[in-house]
Amino acid sequence: MVKPRKMLGDAASPQCQKLMRLIETQSKPTLALWALQLAEKRYLPIYTAAYPKDKRALQAIRICRECARNSGSVKEIKPLLKELIQLARDELAEPAVVCAVRAIATACNVLQTPTNALGFLFYGAAAVAYTAVGVTQSRAVYEHLAEEEFEHALAALQEAAIADEQHPVKVNWNC
Repeated sequence: MVKPRKMLGDAASPQCQKLMRLIETQSKPTLALWALQLAEKRYLPIYTAAYPKDKRALQAIRICRECARNSGSVKEIKPLLKELIQLARDELAEPAVVCAVRAIATACNVLQTPTNALGFLFYGAAAVAYTAVGVTQSRAVYEHLAEEEFEHALAALQEAAIADEQHPVKVNWNC
């Protein structure tokens, strides 16, 4: 069996291009709050279904949200994020869970690295797709599901976006 990809999606797709243009108009706190909300709604349930007693991902989201709201530093959660990333490296974990944890950890880091506002979605698309249809479907099925996830994310960012944001992020897209 072919090993599942950790990320799904296409940076050249219309959805990604629209997301990139909208991300460029928003501030770090706005992007961080949007990413955390989306991660909590879409990817945290995948993680908690597999690890119902493990609250590290939820704690990381809550602490990062507080930092984004209060212009704080996320240095205090770096050890927690490292734990999440280590969990994602656990070869025994289901691919959907691995991708969900990576999406959450990456979303938690948007405040420091604004390009993660796009990056976490590639992991999230994989998490949602593998949860929905498993890991044995055709590439076309996964591409379609990734497109749907990016459409959902675009709609969520359009709703969260602040018109004429005073301090938009400066990003250099390397994709």
